[in-house]
Amino acid sequence: MAKEEVLTYLQDILDAISDVELFFVDYPRRFDVFEKDYLRRSAVERKAEIMGEAINRIKKADPTVIIPNARAIIDTRNRIIHAYDNVQPEFLWGLVIRHIPELKKDIQQILAEYEDRFKRENQGL
Repeated sequence: MAKEEVLTYLQDILDAISDVELFFVDYPRRFDVFEKDYLRRSAVERKAEIMGEAINRIKKADPTVIIPNARAIIDTRNRIIHAYDNVQPEFLWGLVIRHIPELKKDIQQILAEYEDRFKRENQGL
């Protein structure tokens, strides 16, 4: 059964991704600049925490939702929170450049499918 809270969590992920994208508008997409930008690195960490926590909540609320790399994303959240002293700028840069754009595509597709499922179930179809 589709749950409204899952829709909220999926949107939270997209909102966090959108925030990360905004952090890099008119910003040089170069690691050497990012590496020295403590404030931006901290902001990426926070948004990654939100993404991981939202995915964790989705898995608990509706285990039928399949999110590619969900375990790795949750593990990233846990790493940032519990092993904060081992989070390197290179790791965060990899999230920004590779993993977050991939996650965005996955979540957009999952959200659209889940919204359809939610509507059908609530209309008794």
